Amino acid sequence: MIFTDTHTHLYYEQDNDKQSQLMERCFENNVNRLFLPNVDVKSIAMIDDLVSKYPDNCFAMAGLHPCDVKDDYISVLDTIKNSIPNRSVYAIGEIGIDLYWDKTTLAIQQDAFRKQIVWAKELGLPIVIHCREAFDEVFEVLESERDEKLRGIFHCFTGNVQQARQAIDLNFYLGIGGVVTYKKAGLDLVLPELDLNDLVLETDSPYLAPVPFRGKPNESSYLIYIAQKLADIYGVSVEEVANITTENSRKIFGV
Repeated sequence: MIFTDTHTHLYYEQDNDKQSQLMERCFENNVNRLFLPNVDVKSIAMIDDLVSKYPDNCFAMAGLHPCDVKDDYISVLDTIKNSIPNRSVYAIGEIGIDLYWDKTTLAIQQDAFRKQIVWAKELGLPIVIHCREAFDEVFEVLESERDEKLRGIFHCFTGNVQQARQAIDLNFYLGIGGVVTYKKAGLDLVLPELDLNDLVLETDSPYLAPVPFRGKPNESSYLIYIAQKLADIYGVSVEEVANITTENSRKIFGV
């Protein structure tokens, strides 16, 4: 049984001993595949360091997080893009639109999002989307970019059934994380309307820890609690959840 965490910032832990302990707990819980979303220029080296330590388990993404899209975003994008040919990169992410923190940067967030979608298509890579309080804005961009090359994951999906189906129709899988274990999140009502074959697992560690760790730092080993919740929702074994979602991750990332 192999679990895949399709979205973890485990590299934020820079203490070597603590980092190795996080990875050991992953292995103890069969979380053997971890995909590392990039957020800015600084995180490139942190991701590469973790990949070099665990080349069979950790896989890099490249991208500029929407919350890090500032006035200098063009030069930052150039730096990130120029890093890609020298590395093994499996997705462009995390990219998208976030209107929770700052609505004034919408125009440049949209531009950065489009530019990075173009990279992904040129490179034949999936994209990993960050969408917070911005479903309409994200879908507007995606629909304008819709073609056979557009694909990826809606990271930390928390939308309704209609939004889920629109994302799936655009050739995206839905990333399901710790929020599914929260009583008032509503995902437990949305997911029964969807197919398990359209989902992947993620933690977004160190954020959004699942119950029973809600409010504490998250870690990738906690993926098993998310998998158990999906097993309960779909009436299948945890092993089946692991098999289906890991196979989905292989289809997306090609590894």
